[in-house]
Amino acid sequence: MDDKTIMENLLVTTKGACDLYMHGAIESPSPNVHQAFNSALQSGISLQDNIYKEMSQKGWYPTSQADQQQVSQVKQKYPATF
Repeated sequence: MDDKTIMENLLVTTKGACDLYMHGAIESPSPNVHQAFNSALQSGISLQDNIYKEMSQKGWYPTSQADQQQVSQVKQKYPATF
């Protein structure tokens, strides 16, 4: 397995864990459990960001600029959100 595939797998796994942590925090039965899930979520988000940055620097996570017309259309469609 090459490094790119390993990093992709790490990113997908980390995103999945963050999703579980988020739901755990939302549905937690007590403040202590909520804090534990919330702390794990924040750590997971930080890890995900680090993995993304590393992949981006290596050209393994290409992004493109959003079309300004499409951005404007979304802003018009959902004005209260922006």
